[in-house]
Amino acid sequence: MPIRTVEGKRDLKQFLELPYRLYKDDPVWVPPLRSEQAGQMDPKRNPMLARCEYALFLLEDPHRVIGRVAAFIDPVALEHWKQPIGLFGSYECVADEVAGRMLLEAARDWLARRGMKSMRGPWSFASQEWGLVVEGFHPAPVVMAPYNPPFYNDHLTAFGLSKAKDLLAYYIDQREGYALPERYLKLTGNVQKRYGVSVRHIDMARLEEEVSVIVELANASIADNWGFYPVSEAEGRAMARDLKQVIRARDVVIAEDPSGRAVGFALAIPDINVLLRGLNGNLLPFGWLRLLTGLRRIRQVRLWALGVVPEYQGKAVDALLYRALYEALGPEVDRVEVNYVLEDNVRMNNALRGLGVKPLRRYRVYEMGI
Repeated sequence: MPIRTVEGKRDLKQFLELPYRLYKDDPVWVPPLRSEQAGQMDPKRNPMLARCEYALFLLEDPHRVIGRVAAFIDPVALEHWKQPIGLFGSYECVADEVAGRMLLEAARDWLARRGMKSMRGPWSFASQEWGLVVEGFHPAPVVMAPYNPPFYNDHLTAFGLSKAKDLLAYYIDQREGYALPERYLKLTGNVQKRYGVSVRHIDMARLEEEVSVIVELANASIADNWGFYPVSEAEGRAMARDLKQVIRARDVVIAEDPSGRAVGFALAIPDINVLLRGLNGNLLPFGWLRLLTGLRRIRQVRLWALGVVPEYQGKAVDALLYRALYEALGPEVDRVEVNYVLEDNVRMNNALRGLGVKPLRRYRVYEMGI
């Protein structure tokens, strides 16, 4: 089974198309838009990819491609982590442990030749797509969330990778009787009075400027979190471009102190995966119409990010943001999925459980020395 590096458009097309073939009979997987996947692999459209050194690998049997993997080095991550950690991702493979080993060996050896001492992943070229699902393979994944068959975890552990960190996902569903606990209404009211914190929605007319504020808040609020490294200005602009297509003002809230300085935010993304089923990743001939007419009727969202600057952490500003977002979504949204939360982020996990969320899924990031 030869393994080779992606070179040229034909190879890249095979790399991008593999998941659509491997998962074509999987009832849970939601095929992402092919145009979006191609954009992730285009340095002109993806600022993260543009700054990285990377290689894409394909594994073939005598007749067709049966596996793929990416290996990459992100200079921003290296600078922030102060450790020579290389990354791998985009892992897809048939149910063959030998094939999986060959792919992972290719990624490991490429990273080792460039001086990396550890290999971590799966890690995506898109923000907030880390790890493999290890628990909670149903229901279907929400927008920008990983999905994989269980045996991928066997491939990684057989190769020698072990758990680096688990990431948790929760959910609430108003159809199951969820309501914001009464004590949080009193708590958040007190927060506003005690600290003079107010909450507003973003101004869609100034979206790029607002996203810049969110990026600054995110970088400040989770700077000490495992796996974090700063989001760049270019990534912020790309985020604004992408968010403009799907979000409304109600989906994003920003907390401000009495002087008007932003101190926290929460961002929900409508789960367009509910519209992508059956499209097989194609906007043509009728996929664009389904998205255009269905986007405003989506009743499921992903709480994609929530952050509070350090000086306001521990003051229940996160609960205030959660309440504001919950009330803004109101009866128009049935279900909210909350991910990711680091397994050892005790404060955030306790706060979410206090809000009455239910556990849904567990993702795992792996690592090994090389």
